[in-house]
Amino acid sequence: MQIPINENYPVPYMFKESNLIVLFYLCGISHIIMLQQPNHKIFTNCQVCDDRSCASQTLSALELELLSKSCNEVKFDKGEIILTEGFGTSHIVYLREGLVKEYGKNELQEEHILQVVKPHSYLGLHSIFSNTNNHYSYAALTSVRVCFIELSVFSQFIKENGLFGYEILSSVCKDSLNNYHRFINQHQKKIYGKLADALLYFSKVIFEKKEFELPLSRKEIAHMIGTSRESVSKQITGFEQDKIISVNGRKIVILDMNRLQNISRVG
Repeated sequence: MQIPINENYPVPYMFKESNLIVLFYLCGISHIIMLQQPNHKIFTNCQVCDDRSCASQTLSALELELLSKSCNEVKFDKGEIILTEGFGTSHIVYLREGLVKEYGKNELQEEHILQVVKPHSYLGLHSIFSNTNNHYSYAALTSVRVCFIELSVFSQFIKENGLFGYEILSSVCKDSLNNYHRFINQHQKKIYGKLADALLYFSKVIFEKKEFELPLSRKEIAHMIGTSRESVSKQITGFEQDKIISVNGRKIVILDMNRLQNISRVG
């Protein structure tokens, strides 16, 4: 993915190896950013955008103008990497449309999925409050549209606009607490309780309805709840046989919400 280039910033030197692009900014301290190449870049005007975040709605007209100048919208296809763990970044990413998985890898390169990110959320916020390296990777689960915002401009808004900073801090705290409680609860449960939690998470948090299409494969669900793909497949079949859910490929319909919630509770 080629980083969106703003005409007000130095043009980087690029070279392409396989399907990756490495950019070296030839100014001051060099930044190395490794991203997948996008399908196309879309013109962005933040002042007339219908998908503005709660935080951006606190910006003044002048701040929105500055945001527009430092923001570029890009479309990604399903499976493409948006940000890569461990690599430096000079942008914050705002998810306008589609679903994204946030994940990390251990020393054995085993994937662990932290959460599925919905539209109107920011990716890479942890880089603001620690260092400029990405702490997680982000990949498109569907076709997505994102806005790349210059990190320096985003940080300026946080420092100078208290309401904007409050909304961003609230978002970071909410995500951290939700992930903390979800992982603590999972640690104490057996496979049927973990899978029940995952299905309720998709139903209540991600899609907000009882009928939905799983955004993750069986293997990815296993990476999210800390078990094997075989265990996930076996338990999904068990829930289907007990008429708690119906399954058609990735399409899930929760038939008995009360029983699923009870399984989640007792674990």
